[in-house]
Amino acid sequence: MGDVDHALLFDARARVLADLQARHHATPEAVSLLEDAVSDRKWWAEQWPEGAVYVAGLVAQDVQDALFESVGRWPICLTCGDAPQHALHIHPDLGGPDPMWVCEEKGEPVAPLGRLSSPGPAAPRG
Repeated sequence: MGDVDHALLFDARARVLADLQARHHATPEAVSLLEDAVSDRKWWAEQWPEGAVYVAGLVAQDVQDALFESVGRWPICLTCGDAPQHALHIHPDLGGPDPMWVCEEKGEPVAPLGRLSSPGPAAPRG
């Protein structure tokens, strides 16, 4: 059991937060879920130091799973215009070493983790 390189955890947090912001989902609830995921993966990486390259993708998957429980699918694919609404998922499944958001319908890469594009201005919250 070893110490985790905190830079990996900060990088994972920053990348997922960037994608939450890009898709207008960086709510207090989502950021709390992100903090929980980073904390949980810190413990996980301490148990398996060789798995550190997977941390960012796994944090993204953890946040995605937690958001599904509260707000539904995130992030939504914006590249399949006429298709029914569907989510992106992290590829490879274990989350690394170079996690990429992939369209769940077409199986095509959309963006690297942390580089999702914005759908436009956020809708007003009421």
